[in-house]
Amino acid sequence: MKAKQNNKSLLRFITAGSVDDGKSTLIGRLLYDSKSIFEDQMEHLVESSKRLGKESVDLSLLTDGLRAEREQGITIDVAYRHFSTPSRKFIIADTPGHIQYTRNMVTGASTADLAVMLIDARNGMLEQTIRHSYIAALLDIRHFIFCINKMDLVDHSESVFIKIKDDLLKMSEKLKIKDPHFIPISAKNGDNVVRPSANMKWYKGKTLLDLIETAEIDRGDKFQQARFPVQTVIRPYSAGNQDYRGYAGRVAGGTFRSGDEIVALPSMLRSRIKDINDSEKNITEAVTGDSVSITLVDPIDIGRGDMIVKPGQIPRSGQDITLMVCWFNERALKPGCKYLIRCNTNETTCIVKSINYRMNMHSLEKDSKSLTTKMNDISSIGIHTSKAIFYDAYIQNNITGSMIFIEEGTNETVAAGMIMS
Repeated sequence: MKAKQNNKSLLRFITAGSVDDGKSTLIGRLLYDSKSIFEDQMEHLVESSKRLGKESVDLSLLTDGLRAEREQGITIDVAYRHFSTPSRKFIIADTPGHIQYTRNMVTGASTADLAVMLIDARNGMLEQTIRHSYIAALLDIRHFIFCINKMDLVDHSESVFIKIKDDLLKMSEKLKIKDPHFIPISAKNGDNVVRPSANMKWYKGKTLLDLIETAEIDRGDKFQQARFPVQTVIRPYSAGNQDYRGYAGRVAGGTFRSGDEIVALPSMLRSRIKDINDSEKNITEAVTGDSVSITLVDPIDIGRGDMIVKPGQIPRSGQDITLMVCWFNERALKPGCKYLIRCNTNETTCIVKSINYRMNMHSLEKDSKSLTTKMNDISSIGIHTSKAIFYDAYIQNNITGSMIFIEEGTNETVAAGMIMS
């Protein structure tokens, strides 16, 4: 039984959408109805609900873990929850709906395979719905489930659902979302979350649990190229390991095996892999996501920020880069500004050369006239780095194709960037 359990596929998904659309309540209902809440957790939920004056158990408290979140009834930080069913394992990222916490939504979406977007049936599609959907699509999430929530507050109306679904379909076409699904639900009452709704018999589709259990995640050609950004160099300096030099990090793409020929970047020097160690023992190969240390046959000078790849799989290199940025800072982005950037383990500085266009979150059109990029705007920019860096397009590898922008004076992260070309 244990072997079968370990072989279950893992699905990472986010819940996103506008404020008070019911994201936290949906997760609480999903966990509760799928019997994934421990008894002590349930007791704590009951006590917390009573203390806050709730008439019934508030399932949203299961993910709103910060005191400020519980007091204000909002989600501020990303809350991660793990659960499992007989067919699959899940990691849920419950992300904030408030516009000032967009950076946290980006963080949660950056590792997700699927997005569950919540829409309040009373309000329909809002600007924040569009913004979160655009960000998720920009981060190359290819599978979307749009949950039209609070259907109990619109008398479980099929016509309301169809109207919102039509609006979402038009948006999905603009965003080129290939796999959208639409479900009418009531997270509070459990309609179409784990069990089919008796109140909406006109809906013949799958429940939310059915969809996430059966979603076929297509990562296409992502992570095919061998990438190993070096995080640190291990030199134990012990009597038995005087000559040991291991390069530690996390495999960002492809597969590395003992004996493979490699190329060290930026030096372009070649060698072969001598050993791969996963902290406990030597292993014969390491795949994407594995944290390992690698030793080479030849004593090449490699340090933090360098990258180990394979011949014929050299990433792009340059100093002039075009990328999309989600801007998080209260001070507007302007050409000529200088920032520290971090791409994988590599750090350098850059100058913003140009703002090419800003996305209009109402029309989803590129605005080339009003280029002022303010907090929570999404724009295409061009930068010039102080040294050449190695990178991939984000759509090919979201690890080597992404970077963050840091203001040197305050050490504050001011933007997240996805390299387009």
